[in-house]
Amino acid sequence: MTYSLPDLPYDYAALEPAITGEILELHHSKHHAAYVKGANDTLEKLAEARDKDQLGGLVGLEKTLAFNLSGHVLHTIFWDNLSPDGGDRPDGELGSAIDEHFGSFEAFKKQLTTATATVQGSGWGVLGWEPLGQKLIVQQVYDHHGNVGMGSVPLLVFDAWEHAYYLQYRNVRPDYVQKLWDLVNWNDVAARLTAAKGA
Repeated sequence: MTYSLPDLPYDYAALEPAITGEILELHHSKHHAAYVKGANDTLEKLAEARDKDQLGGLVGLEKTLAFNLSGHVLHTIFWDNLSPDGGDRPDGELGSAIDEHFGSFEAFKKQLTTATATVQGSGWGVLGWEPLGQKLIVQQVYDHHGNVGMGSVPLLVFDAWEHAYYLQYRNVRPDYVQKLWDLVNWNDVAARLTAAKGA
């Protein structure tokens, strides 16, 4: 298998009360696992189509791979972006970059919160590094892979799919998004920025 489900860096109950252990276990062991399986299964189907020289279904397979692989990538980032010891606000290079590109941490927080809370249907709010302009940007990701600037690197991702919050927050997505800020692992986000700028 090419892809595997990563272990969480904390136990399922570690993010309570913001995210219940029940939700986290379902989210990780069922939903994320399904994207991993979907990516691996699709790679097998693509290899089979190549071997048999039967590429008539290539468009559908490519979309399926993009959906599942992007779901796997985003969830892998999401778990590391969160921490039971998270919250507050970043300092250092990341804090300075946020001030430079958004005006203030408060302006950035409001933009990412709004982007996450207002995704139409299922998706994500994302803080990314855009290498061409050498700047931080906020993006809305539809499903797992639409509406993203090519080449941008996700640094902080907020999952806005209903499976991430509905059992606990029902249809009040903004309340869930506000709680995510209490869990942000800024050290992880800062390390991703450093890596993205060096790439």
